[in-house]
Amino acid sequence: MNNYLELPPDKLAALFRDWQLPEYRIKQIRRWIYARKITDFEHMTDLPKTVRSLLAEKFGSILRSKELKHHISDDASQKLLLELEDGERIECVLLQNDRHHRTACISTQVGCAMQCSFCASGMDGFVRNLTRGEMLEQLLRLNVLLPQDERLTHIVVMGIGEPMLNLDALLDALGEATRSDGLDISVRRVTISTVGIPVGIRKLADAVVQTGKGYKLAVSLHAPNDTLRSQIIPYNLRTSIADIFSATDAYFDKTGRRVTFEYTLIESLNDQPEHITQLAGLLRHRTALVNVIPLNPVLALNFRAPSGKAVQHFVERLEACGIQVKVRFRKGDKIAAACGQLRRGES
Repeated sequence: MNNYLELPPDKLAALFRDWQLPEYRIKQIRRWIYARKITDFEHMTDLPKTVRSLLAEKFGSILRSKELKHHISDDASQKLLLELEDGERIECVLLQNDRHHRTACISTQVGCAMQCSFCASGMDGFVRNLTRGEMLEQLLRLNVLLPQDERLTHIVVMGIGEPMLNLDALLDALGEATRSDGLDISVRRVTISTVGIPVGIRKLADAVVQTGKGYKLAVSLHAPNDTLRSQIIPYNLRTSIADIFSATDAYFDKTGRRVTFEYTLIESLNDQPEHITQLAGLLRHRTALVNVIPLNPVLALNFRAPSGKAVQHFVERLEACGIQVKVRFRKGDKIAAACGQLRRGES
């Protein structure tokens, strides 16, 4: 049985021609799914009953996953635990703020092979890449959580998995989500976060140039030297900070888009005065932003967040060196939905 969300527009149009359905029906269906938040063919009432029956027969359900858990935090964050058709599980998150930002944080893989030392996502190992449809489905499910007169405004690809290792399927899904007749999310409100895979960063830069879709790039740096970074991020043993910066410099040169460097602050590990000096040295002559993230604790891991005073000191010292800095304030941590807390099982 065909999966509706897996089909790009050209293949969908070919199927409709085979079934002797006019292609304008596709536009009607898109309007129901993306604008009206209806994912059941039976409820698409401007389609003839015979067409609705045919679509249900050929496609079955538009949404193929099963919602196992729905957590709601007192800060309005919401987390879904989804079971996919093969029984594997992922999590995705809806984040909201008082600036009317409605942000979907989606996963790109079942599990994660990066095994960053402070992050829950890699604790259960890596299983497989997600498909275009499985990523789109996360967006649709999160969009439905909002009132009918609201919609998603931002996407952050910061959930479970390493996006650069599933880039083709991700870009396919994002291309659909950013269409004017899709979720109509501005490409400038889409951020792709990576642990720092140079070949993937360069491939993304080429894709941005080719498609004109200027997605934001965020690199999880977390340390200013290779010795410490390899301790925090084992994948760094296969590359280096110099290689990563060579790739991000190329990204900026090709796309004109400033790169964000994410830096999770961990008490007594990467928050010392020498780390501030080294980080400033890396970024002083680059057009970049440092996103400081006080550690979101994971019960099974023995790391602690620095105090608020220590975070403030770190930020002020960086700013004194001429570095632009933002602090990511904690959201969703009470339901294990904050950065570094997502898992492919119940958390």
